[in-house]
Amino acid sequence: MAKAPENIALDQLDKDQIKTFSDFLMSYNKLSETCFTDCIRDFTSRDVKDSEEKCSLNCMEKYLKMNQRVSQRFQEFQVIAHENALAMAQKTGKL
Repeated sequence: MAKAPENIALDQLDKDQIKTFSDFLMSYNKLSETCFTDCIRDFTSRDVKDSEEKCSLNCMEKYLKMNQRVSQRFQEFQVIAHENALAMAQKTGKL
């Protein structure tokens, strides 16, 4: 039995949401691992040293700013690519 179009759309929405959440978790795990590896040095105490905390916060801030900047540049390139594709389609008469 074939699925109704609205069920297909809901299935795709669920897949997109799962993919988005999966991507978020991958990014979060990468951030956590990177900053932990770079900043945590002393395992002789349960307390986090001030220097480790400061390093972790700086690491997180830099990582998030870098991620934001990469996303921004990607969007800029997507807009340019879309504009170029439209211009090419208009030029060749396919639009």
